[in-house]
Amino acid sequence: MAVPPSCTVLVIGGGPAGSYAAAALAREGIETVVLEADKFPRYHIGESTLPSLRHFFKFIDFYDTVDAYGFYHKNGAVFRLAQAQPDACKSPSPAYTDFLEAGGTNGYAWNLIRSEFDDLLFKHAGTCGAQIFSETRVDTIQFAPVANGLKPDMNSNLEDHLNPGRPVSATWARKDGTSGSITYKYLVDASGRQGILSTKYLKNRKFNNNFKNAAIWAYWKSDNVYGPGTHMECSPYFEALDDTSGWAWFMPLHDGARSVGIVQDQKMATEKKHELGRPSTLDFYKQCLQMAPRIRELLSEAELIPHVRAACDWSYTASTYHLPNARICEDAGSFIDPLFSSGVHLAITPQKANIWPLLAYSKRVKKL
Repeated sequence: MAVPPSCTVLVIGGGPAGSYAAAALAREGIETVVLEADKFPRYHIGESTLPSLRHFFKFIDFYDTVDAYGFYHKNGAVFRLAQAQPDACKSPSPAYTDFLEAGGTNGYAWNLIRSEFDDLLFKHAGTCGAQIFSETRVDTIQFAPVANGLKPDMNSNLEDHLNPGRPVSATWARKDGTSGSITYKYLVDASGRQGILSTKYLKNRKFNNNFKNAAIWAYWKSDNVYGPGTHMECSPYFEALDDTSGWAWFMPLHDGARSVGIVQDQKMATEKKHELGRPSTLDFYKQCLQMAPRIRELLSEAELIPHVRAACDWSYTASTYHLPNARICEDAGSFIDPLFSSGVHLAITPQKANIWPLLAYSKRVKKL
């Protein structure tokens, strides 16, 4: 299928925010096109979720698909934020959040394998009527002249009160070598950390110096879970590190993998590496796990899958999340520290606010 030359709404990015917005719009008969740079399924961190998603999934008839897929139910989460807390490694303790107590027997969330979940949601957007294209990267965005007839200065910042104009078209390139352009009436930028509007044109991304953290994580093969035999079985486990430099997570996934990572203050992590003689990424990861004794216990007899990943500088905001006829969504505009599993929640929950104006205006235009 070829990318059409025009559409009503162009969505850049087929992650949770983009696919959800596209599904909701397409279900209302809005001509929607999604251009996603990667090929699904593709890896993404951010496996933990919140129960609020259940209601948003129902809104686009996606709930049954997710619930029947086999993702582990997440009935809550365990937080050991001080090593002096009672041992909470294998059974529930006061240091946990119980979703079922708050929301009833169906109040759970899920531990997701994001490559599989994102693929499901992307395809669901297509089932709902959106035209979806993977391996299709948006390279540039073109803007209409501003009201006074002058072209916007793309090297300027919105804080200088300059209007970059209304986005009206975009150029794209596919992995198969084809390329082209597409015009649209409305734009949803859900391009993830790339944040094409914010970083390339508005230049308004600001990093939060209070969350200058670094993360390092890997996956293990293990049968161990938190709280076996209790209603909190398979809940994610979060533990403060012994040296107070950060925290660690342990999260079971339904394919037998365990997502295990470390988040540290970036400066303290750098100092620790110097103290250890600049170890390899793998060796530093193993050293950090020594500071999380309960997670180390959960990893007893586990087998490390030898691919360690790292990230930093993920806590940022933009000075604005909208332009005329355009919205900047999820990671394309902002992200925060992931301790409270809010990534997918923050990607999806704002979409109602983003799509309602489009739906209302489109229906009004049709009536006229």
